[in-house]
Amino acid sequence: MSYLVLARKYRPRTFTEMVGQEHVVQALTNALTTQRLHHAYLFTGTRGVGKTTVSRVLAKSLNCQGADGQGGITAEPCGVCQACTDIDAGRFVDYTELDAASNRGVDEVQSLLEQAVYKPVQGRFKVFMIDEVHMLTNTAFNAMLKTLEEPPEYLKFVLATTDPQKVPVTVLSRCLQFNLRPMAPETVLEHLSHVLTQENIPAEPQALRLLARAARGSMRDALSLTDQAIAYGSGQLQEASVRQMLGSADRSHVFRLIEALAQGDGKTVVDTSEALRLNGISAAATMEEMSLVLQRMAVLQAVPQMAEADADPEAQDLARLATVLPPDETQLLYSLCLHGRQELGLAPDEYAALTMVLLRLLAFKPQQTASHANAPAEKKSLNDTRAAPAVAPTLAKTVQPLPVREMSPPKAELAPSGDRADHDSDAAVVAMPVREIAEPSAKLEQVSPVALTQINTTPEGDFWYGLVQQMAKAETINALVRELALQSQLIARDDDAWMLRVERESLNNPTSRERLQAALAQAGHGVRLMVELGAVHDSPAKRNAAAAAARQQQAQDTILNDPYVQSLMRDFGAKIVPGSIKPV
Repeated sequence: MSYLVLARKYRPRTFTEMVGQEHVVQALTNALTTQRLHHAYLFTGTRGVGKTTVSRVLAKSLNCQGADGQGGITAEPCGVCQACTDIDAGRFVDYTELDAASNRGVDEVQSLLEQAVYKPVQGRFKVFMIDEVHMLTNTAFNAMLKTLEEPPEYLKFVLATTDPQKVPVTVLSRCLQFNLRPMAPETVLEHLSHVLTQENIPAEPQALRLLARAARGSMRDALSLTDQAIAYGSGQLQEASVRQMLGSADRSHVFRLIEALAQGDGKTVVDTSEALRLNGISAAATMEEMSLVLQRMAVLQAVPQMAEADADPEAQDLARLATVLPPDETQLLYSLCLHGRQELGLAPDEYAALTMVLLRLLAFKPQQTASHANAPAEKKSLNDTRAAPAVAPTLAKTVQPLPVREMSPPKAELAPSGDRADHDSDAAVVAMPVREIAEPSAKLEQVSPVALTQINTTPEGDFWYGLVQQMAKAETINALVRELALQSQLIARDDDAWMLRVERESLNNPTSRERLQAALAQAGHGVRLMVELGAVHDSPAKRNAAAAAARQQQAQDTILNDPYVQSLMRDFGAKIVPGSIKPV
């Protein structure tokens, strides 16, 4: 006897055998019980969720004759009458399945519709099932519209598709639409346990969990993977063999990576990534497993009491990691893992890409510098810092920001009739609730960056700004090195050593620092460069931003002071669209 795969052997033959689609089963059962039957049904959903199965069970329900041959329309087909057995075997003459993926033309549809004029031969109803209906051509859709709208009383249409967006609305409006949902891993796990019990095949619970997750909501995929795992494991389902077959990462590796990231241990992260390479475990599977673990950690961090109801044997490890990694870093790492999977195909080595994605969290990890930032800066000479490491713990020179001048709201607005009210000569900031747009008045009410950002210029800043502009124009600095130069403030300089200050730790890496030092030497300043963390008040980037804001303000003033513009605003109530003025 030839072997029958599990997906076909355990295909549901009645509505009661279906799992995971209770909302569809209940609607169809009630319709069959009350005999309020529509003439056309559309079943949508991803692969392997039961669209064809529902169609066949519905056809049996409409044509079941009962075990005694006296039955009628029922929600519980007997499964033993001639109609039921013929539909299960695929030889019932009044049930026709058309694969629209390979029969998508108007000729095939027209040939099917020609059969609609003939009454059923064996059954009570003719049932036309068109699978992957979205693959039909527009001409084929148009050919079936009239019959689909007003079919004979003995004809029922059943359409199935994985992409309902491609089905014309003229077809959708003629059908009752049911969306079959992807099945939850717990539902798949429960059904796999039932199937393997019937097959007398031993299986470890964790192995079934791996198969249920790998199915991605498709019961057919789950049963097919189970068939493959049974063959791979010589008739047994063990976690190690299933994990190796799927190429998925061991959760212990994932837990080790997350704990190392929580502790800022970059060496363990790199070593674990290398171990994954040696074991041949997919980098994409590792990121997927990390995403699943991080999602459950985020849930436990938001709802700690859910840990008590979790029956997963890994629940204790998840609860422990949820207390080790802060919630904000959990969210950041989850986002990095999701976006990092898209980078695997771009990198020459997927394991190198995996390592970079994980180390990215350490690059963005908040540093424990709050105490240094809040403490008053100590003044000391540059000569005292020459023997210090590259990142100095204190500031070489204190620069205090200028206070920001408080703005007052405007006294009047432009009247609806076009009369212009007087305004203060100073720039104004109008407080407004979120998503509320202020009406433009005679003066463009925009917040200028110059009004909000005050730069305390220093002689060292003048020198550093000119030098950075010179190196950028000569293209001796680029990328991260140029960003380090633009975002830094020159605090102090001596004949052989300069001190820079940056606000972000990610800018201060040894490679960028060495390249900037080499560029300075090329520009005639052979000095040793030191970088510290702290507040920056006078950097080339801030000066460029202030200059751009000044140009923007000048452009706005030029437009607003133009006599023609003022006449349009005064006589016709014209308004300037905020953000539409750009300096040339």
